[in-house]
Amino acid sequence: MNVLIVNTYDRGGAANACLRLHKGLLESGVDSSVLLLHKQKEISNTYKFQLNNNKIRIKNPLNFFKKNKNSQLKIKQSLKQKFLKNRKKELEWFSFPDSNFDITTSKLYEKADVVNLHWVANFLDYNSFFKKNTKPVVWTLHDMNPFSGGEHYEEQHLGLDDNGFPKKRKISSIEELIFKQVLDYKKQALKNFDDLHIVTLSKWMSKEVKKSSILNRFPSYRIPNGLNPELFKYHDKKQCRNILGLPENKKIILFVSDSNSNARKGLVYLQKAYAELKLEDVILCTVGNNNDEITQNHNVINLGVIDKVDVMSKVYSAADVFVIPSLIDNLPNTVLESLMCGTPVIGFPVGGIPDMIEHGVNGLLTKEVSVSSLKQTIKSFFDTYQNFNQQRIRANAVEKYSLNKQTKAYIGLFSSILKNNSKV
Repeated sequence: MNVLIVNTYDRGGAANACLRLHKGLLESGVDSSVLLLHKQKEISNTYKFQLNNNKIRIKNPLNFFKKNKNSQLKIKQSLKQKFLKNRKKELEWFSFPDSNFDITTSKLYEKADVVNLHWVANFLDYNSFFKKNTKPVVWTLHDMNPFSGGEHYEEQHLGLDDNGFPKKRKISSIEELIFKQVLDYKKQALKNFDDLHIVTLSKWMSKEVKKSSILNRFPSYRIPNGLNPELFKYHDKKQCRNILGLPENKKIILFVSDSNSNARKGLVYLQKAYAELKLEDVILCTVGNNNDEITQNHNVINLGVIDKVDVMSKVYSAADVFVIPSLIDNLPNTVLESLMCGTPVIGFPVGGIPDMIEHGVNGLLTKEVSVSSLKQTIKSFFDTYQNFNQQRIRANAVEKYSLNKQTKAYIGLFSSILKNNSKV
């Protein structure tokens, strides 16, 4: 069985997840390759996509639908420019469903038995791919973009009101128009393609797919991400703090995000809750691109961007609790990583987070999405944190989210699809 995994980058949360699966497949004897638009890491059987002229043209998002001369789903150039210019920078990524790249021209594609799409924004060209593709496709959904109007998360809230609750986001008329045009384009591209199989990571995403007018007709399977328990594991807390330069005599709340200014990740909720708690024996430790506002508090330590798995494993082990105040999320790798290291997690009851947190066993879920609820939950945790058993937390995480379990599920899915196709 030859599997082609496709992802835009080899860095970031979705990239880490698909590369872990790739390694798991290789270790299981599956002929797996990864096709990337942007390649930075030296990982076995991963390749950078090349055009016939050996040059990669950087996609201009303003070329959206331009090449489809007969399509009625065009968006005027001026409207696209206005949309992108006015899109609020606090919002999550937005991407159009067209690109300059034809994945079916790759030699890796030619020899593949099945194609496993992952996070393919600005790489996959919906129109050409689903028109020319002749292979079964498994699409692993790391966010909502494959079935949304272009947004990677359909954020309903943006900002915080005076009472510490999410502020309702206002959708402009231009946004509504663009969203509709993108949805229509995706429907048209997929209209005549049937051999598509959807993999969701969480119960929440499974429900969103069922509500989708684009993907709800395709079979769907839920396979959570997996981790190598030998890479993410419990380390001695005192030793980790010495290595990382963190204080031994204080409790540590950990927050991790690629960017600490990402509104969807909800750091502002944690900052306000932490400030209101006024716990002198507790510090807030953050990992990710720094936000100058974070470091204004002397009880906040930012460790910056950490790419090495062994270092992140020590960071989780050094913390007393990991807090993920995301307003909307799928199945965050950070939660799995923390639990695998035996560190309990506090989160809002949104997206796939309730899939992972068993209240009172491996962490706590807040009653609602608010600063007040988060503050009370953090206080409750430190009042009873002795009740959380690190060995038990890790053991449960290994049982549910080991890379071996995920790999077996994918091999079973790929084999079943190929077997059924051979009967047709």
